[in-house]
Amino acid sequence: MLYRTAGQFKTSYQADQALFPVRQDAILLGVILIFAWVVLPMTASEFAFQTMLIPVLIYALAAMGLNILTGYAGQLSLGTGAFMGVGAYACYKMVTLMPWMNPVVAILLAGVFSAGVGVAFGIPSLRIKGFYLAIATLAAQFFLVWLFEKWAWLYNYNASGAIQVPNLDMFGLWVSGPQAASVTQYYLVLGVVTLMTLLCINLTRGNLGRTWKATRDMDIAAELIGINLMKSKLTAFAISSYVVGVAGAMYVFMWKGAAEPNVFDIPLSFQVLFIAIIGGLGSILGNFLGAILIVGLPVALNLLPNALGIPISSATVEHLNVMIVGALIIFFLIIEPHGLARLWALIREKLIVWPFPY
Repeated sequence: MLYRTAGQFKTSYQADQALFPVRQDAILLGVILIFAWVVLPMTASEFAFQTMLIPVLIYALAAMGLNILTGYAGQLSLGTGAFMGVGAYACYKMVTLMPWMNPVVAILLAGVFSAGVGVAFGIPSLRIKGFYLAIATLAAQFFLVWLFEKWAWLYNYNASGAIQVPNLDMFGLWVSGPQAASVTQYYLVLGVVTLMTLLCINLTRGNLGRTWKATRDMDIAAELIGINLMKSKLTAFAISSYVVGVAGAMYVFMWKGAAEPNVFDIPLSFQVLFIAIIGGLGSILGNFLGAILIVGLPVALNLLPNALGIPISSATVEHLNVMIVGALIIFFLIIEPHGLARLWALIREKLIVWPFPY
């Protein structure tokens, strides 16, 4: 009943290929946006901002960047954490060398440096693919983390070897650093993520997105029909690394506040990869669903047992979290490779034909 589509006719190709061919989808998105932009900032606590809302948005954006490369273009990558680090260190150098720079501009420009590094390490994809490409990106992961640690100029020769986020203001409001309010940082992150999501949706639905999908499905056939594989693969690496770099800059400046090189090590890359797999490869919506699950699971494991009067240690919570995430990855890879996004699509299809059998 909620998804009744009777009377919604399509009389042109443009209408049939619209972003929201079903009116209820647009209404649902509007409700979600109102909830995210109005309701949550007015009702959420400091704990909710720091443990759920801000990290969900940042991880979803990082997974979106990886999804463009792996889910849409079919190029495996295990260096997401390092490319996030490039964005974070680039943003740090820009705001320390040019303190007058607008923080949002610095965050968006940081992705350009990450894109350049991503293209450099994406060149091997022109000759290798699959497991061998994954190993090449893993080498980039180790090299970049080593560079963050050894090149003291990147962290301004700080004795601790870490980057400390300074207090940055915009229009009279502190948006980063110790003096920044969580609700201000949430709004800034939400705005950037909304902008990047619209960009990725349009890219994946356009000619470039169709080129990536053809390269993913069968690169030899794609080349035979005239697709330039070098352009297709390198643009995927560039745009993916740009989105990941922006996520990395916000990861440090809008959430962590400080970071050492090991923060961007291989566990972060795997965490983003798990979000993309569980959410659904080749899906924009899946990145947000996967991020909500991965970020919310440890929070739920901490809060629910205590609410039920069951004492549980933090070490047990960590072990349970790893076990559950591992089981979910195996489940989705075997039962539903397209992840949570596909499960939502099935529910939506059943709602459209309800109460008739499907």
